[in-house]
Amino acid sequence: MTPTERVNSRFIRFLEEELALSADSLAMAMRQREQDPGPLPMILWQYGLITIEQLDRIYDWLEKA
Repeated sequence: MTPTERVNSRFIRFLEEELALSADSLAMAMRQREQDPGPLPMILWQYGLITIEQLDRIYDWLEKA
């Protein structure tokens, strides 16, 4: 597993465990990302899957990862 894959795996776990995002929500965001590439946190926020506070937590987490 590459370092990028490890971070991505930890990031998905963070979204599921810390922010309680469902697998369905994540899957929908990933599908949307394939059609309109962009940062996953912004896609989650644009589609109302996370709050602005959760978006801040995500970017805080990403800065430390």
